[in-house]
Amino acid sequence: MAAALGHEPAPAERPAFEHGPALVGGMPSAQQAVDLFKGEWISGFPAAGPPLLAGAMPLFDDPRVLWALERLGGVSGQRVLELGPLEGGHSYIAQQQGAREVIAIEGNARAFMKCLIAKEVLGLDRVHYLLGDFITYMRDSGEQFDTCFANGVLYHMTEPAMVVHLMARVARRAVIWTHYYDAQRVPGSGSAQRFAGASSAEFEGFRYTQHRFEYGHLLQQATFAGGLVPHAHWMTRDDLLACLRHAGFTSIEIGTEEPDHPVGPCFTLAVSR
Repeated sequence: MAAALGHEPAPAERPAFEHGPALVGGMPSAQQAVDLFKGEWISGFPAAGPPLLAGAMPLFDDPRVLWALERLGGVSGQRVLELGPLEGGHSYIAQQQGAREVIAIEGNARAFMKCLIAKEVLGLDRVHYLLGDFITYMRDSGEQFDTCFANGVLYHMTEPAMVVHLMARVARRAVIWTHYYDAQRVPGSGSAQRFAGASSAEFEGFRYTQHRFEYGHLLQQATFAGGLVPHAHWMTRDDLLACLRHAGFTSIEIGTEEPDHPVGPCFTLAVSR
């Protein structure tokens, strides 16, 4: 599940290996590996790493995640579960902060391969990328973690309340960045035309209103970074905070909040139980 942090990149050409073998000559380099997805990268590689041309968003140096980790006391020596690592930026932050192990689960095959490139280029030897559905993993694996990363994830879910509750079952703490639905602000955002009505929903006794979001033509883009089905459901700010409390997160701190973000209102959360 790709975690697009409020970004809809322009369509990109698909790399050569989709049309047959990609035969790469010349001096081997990290840039040649990155260029397998030239024009598709959302993230720019870390300022402290090798100089590489990729995307523009500073996800490898993301101040939102750094703020949340500071509030939670860091991840040194911890096991971290990352939902939808996208291109590996937050995995890199977790390793840089001393995480003992990072399990990062990605359901978008193209994003998964970009994560593997980042792992090799940056030497992420304590990060393990898995390809598949993180909901199934949280529900069925029995694995436990100290901290869960869920950045750019909840607004891509069809059942966000279920995901919040699963996070609380597998980890004591969580770093969350997400968009939320605001009836006053979403109509003026770039996502307004993608909403297709609201309905009531319930998970384990928690009742909330879900706002259906259609991906539409975005599904056809090589740069698509969303959920595993053609639609998602957004929660309101109040419902999301209430859901976290219902799931057992007793401490909820709110960091950076952007009510006028062009894609829709969003905020950063550091939560624990």
